[in-house]
Amino acid sequence: MLTKGDDFPLHQTAEPIAYAGTDRNFYDRYFFNGYNRDGSGFFALAFGVYPHLDIADAGFSFITNGIQHNLHASRELGMERMDMAVGPIRIEVIEPLARLRIRVDGEGIRADITFTGRAFPIEEPRFTFRNGPRTFMDYTRMTQNGHYVGWIEVDGERTELAPGCAGTRDRSWGVRPIGAPDAQPHAGSAQPAFFWQWTPVNLERRSLFFHLNAHRSGTAWNTRAVIAPDGAAHDGFFETPAAQLEPKIEPGTRWPAGGTLTIQTGNRPLEVTFEPIQRFQMRGLGYTCPRWGHGRYHGPLVVERDRIDLAAVDPLAPSMENLHVQILSRITTSDGEQGLGTFEQLVLGPYDPWGLTGYADVPAIR
Repeated sequence: MLTKGDDFPLHQTAEPIAYAGTDRNFYDRYFFNGYNRDGSGFFALAFGVYPHLDIADAGFSFITNGIQHNLHASRELGMERMDMAVGPIRIEVIEPLARLRIRVDGEGIRADITFTGRAFPIEEPRFTFRNGPRTFMDYTRMTQNGHYVGWIEVDGERTELAPGCAGTRDRSWGVRPIGAPDAQPHAGSAQPAFFWQWTPVNLERRSLFFHLNAHRSGTAWNTRAVIAPDGAAHDGFFETPAAQLEPKIEPGTRWPAGGTLTIQTGNRPLEVTFEPIQRFQMRGLGYTCPRWGHGRYHGPLVVERDRIDLAAVDPLAPSMENLHVQILSRITTSDGEQGLGTFEQLVLGPYDPWGLTGYADVPAIR
């Protein structure tokens, strides 16, 4: 089947764009988050396309007065990957790799927001992870910090994004678990475990990025830190795998409560300190959400709104839906810069360095 994308020089194989190899778990996703300079007005969006499930879905969230308002939408894709709207949520690429627009209008939640990048996007090391012979993840991600202008409205109450509103956006594509879980167990596999940390930071004159995927033993299988000066081109970044994040953990949870990132820069180590301001529950965008998990089939078009009282969340709910969080944090560096950033963390199952043996226990560190 030919689609709009086939009229652009985007092909990677001899097949039409509608087909993306043979893995049913292939996906293509956008993510955005943003916040004002004073730490208010946190919002986030996720938008995913799943070509071999023939589904597209999206979520938009905004926090106000301790409540996280979430708008979810899902539709049948119809094999048309260039239609970047799911019900009331739409993305427009104004200038590739530089400017994008978000529009939302449904269920009492509206927004019109434009993102402008601070530097060329970074390309992270390819994420490839296998459980024995089975490919669990194999994807590429690009990440970019930037500034936002626009507004968000919830039930008629409009919030204008303040000057200097900043945040992060990423694009990832490849293979990761999506849709209904695989009913076929992997013979002989150990107890599943997943460890992830990600800290995109907006400083006054530059952006910092760090991520870590680790085995149960604590050994990294994908990690890197990047320093990106404003206006940097694709070859203007400092990159190193020599970085370490020492987190604090909120008691009784698996949520981060700040910490210190140390990046070895070749001259003297750069220390980056995180001080928590606001918690965001990633299930509001579908991540680890039992109902709105990415790639789930809901019908031709389904739109739904819900809310999360952030003070009432059970951090160790049996569904594990509350483990995945982003913590908006105030940032200070050892060389005198300040800013804001997010500390994202998801720890599923055992993790030996923290003394975790299952899914409901909490780290021994504080």
